[in-house]
Amino acid sequence: MQRAESFLATGYRHFLAVAETGSVRAASRQINVAASAISRQIALLEGQLGIALFDRSGRNLELSPAGEVLLRSLRATSHGHEELLDHLSALRGLKRGRVRIATVESVSVSIVPDILEEFAKAYPGLQTSVIVAGSDAVTELVRDHTADIGFTFNPTDLEGLDVELSRDLRVGAAMSPDHPLAKSKNLTLAECLAYPVAWPSRGLSLRTVLDRRPPGLKREVNPVFECNSLRLMASLARRGSCIAFQTSIGIEQEIASGRIIFVPLADRGMPVDRLMVVRRAGKVGRLAVDTFMALAKRFLPGAGNVRK
Repeated sequence: MQRAESFLATGYRHFLAVAETGSVRAASRQINVAASAISRQIALLEGQLGIALFDRSGRNLELSPAGEVLLRSLRATSHGHEELLDHLSALRGLKRGRVRIATVESVSVSIVPDILEEFAKAYPGLQTSVIVAGSDAVTELVRDHTADIGFTFNPTDLEGLDVELSRDLRVGAAMSPDHPLAKSKNLTLAECLAYPVAWPSRGLSLRTVLDRRPPGLKREVNPVFECNSLRLMASLARRGSCIAFQTSIGIEQEIASGRIIFVPLADRGMPVDRLMVVRRAGKVGRLAVDTFMALAKRFLPGAGNVRK
């Protein structure tokens, strides 16, 4: 109650004291304010609200129906404020701890570094460890308690996990600015396959997406390169050696600078690549982990809260 008093207007504070003690005199003793001042503040409050908050009978004060409503509202507000103060106090004491992150390669290049930088500035006493792995390996690391939070794409098994955030991303063709298709607004997979391409290895979520390519695609896939690194494929595409397929995650800077041209695939029925942030299901998180998760949500504004 005392910590909540600082945010309540004087009239509301005096009203609460009288409502909870049953009289002006008792309220005066409780909050150490003159009884006349309390009576004056309550009268002013009733005047501002335009309704009586107490039914007066001699020295006894009974809450009116309006007073009952106001009391419930102020108690709820006071309780919420107390919880906020407790949480902020805990954060001020967040000096030690560890957050363990597992992430796929593309997210480790762009999104995760931004979150880590901000987190380290805000909580310099905390340690963050990061493991870079494939999509299914990320979920397994979270499931077996090796990691607290996982950044992954289209995992095949979500058993035992909560999906905290989810974001659907279009797959596109990444290529050199000098590529013959670089000026295209949209491309189909068949149009891209007429040129040398890099293809993701099995085990990458992107391979699963591309293997579910649109029905009716007759052109056979004969990649010049096949590898398990999106960064390597993007580098080959930037050099003009091939077209690489991926989302824009991890190559944002190259796209912005014009070193890579990214053209979305326009095939009807082309699956999206779904970015997910996961943690163990039903886990009551440590404060450091919860704080990191809250920060991650700020860096993924287009994501939806889906919790499975």
